[in-house]
Amino acid sequence: SDHLREKDGLWAVLVWLSIIAARKQGVEEIVRDHWAKFGRHYFCRFDYEGLEPKTTYYIMRDLEALVTDKSFIGQQFAVGNQVYSVAKTDSFEYVDPVDGTVTKKQGLRIIFSDMSRLIFRLSSSSGVRATIRLYAESYERDPSGHDQEPQVVLSPLIAIALKISQIHERTGRRGPTVIT
Repeated sequence: SDHLREKDGLWAVLVWLSIIAARKQGVEEIVRDHWAKFGRHYFCRFDYEGLEPKTTYYIMRDLEALVTDKSFIGQQFAVGNQVYSVAKTDSFEYVDPVDGTVTKKQGLRIIFSDMSRLIFRLSSSSGVRATIRLYAESYERDPSGHDQEPQVVLSPLIAIALKISQIHERTGRRGPTVIT
């Protein structure tokens, strides 16, 4: 390919090289020190690429109606032995810090009482196909929980996201195109 899928990755590499040079430590030691001090954020992104724009429009429209309805706040989702309670939802916007430009409808956000969250975003790189991105994030303060696999930690949140979006049923997909 003649383009970079995630050009921000280059900047991340340069930052890491600078940190490693300044601290004279390996990546694992730096990361574990950081987690011990600040806790660990588990994160993943599921991309459903090449979807019909009409289908993505209806999925996002229905999700927005669901999560912005006031009755959705306080709703509980039980997955395994965990219960997630919806604390806040919104359709968020981006405000450019340089020129103050506001871009509305950047995605739908569900924040749970434990501060874990789900985000659904619609992306379109062409007029022919569209992408739905699903982000899941959870915070773990307790150092005994810092060595888990992100997919294991986040699987209850992903299950909730798949249940409320019905993305597999509505797109005919069995899973995401890309998992980051």
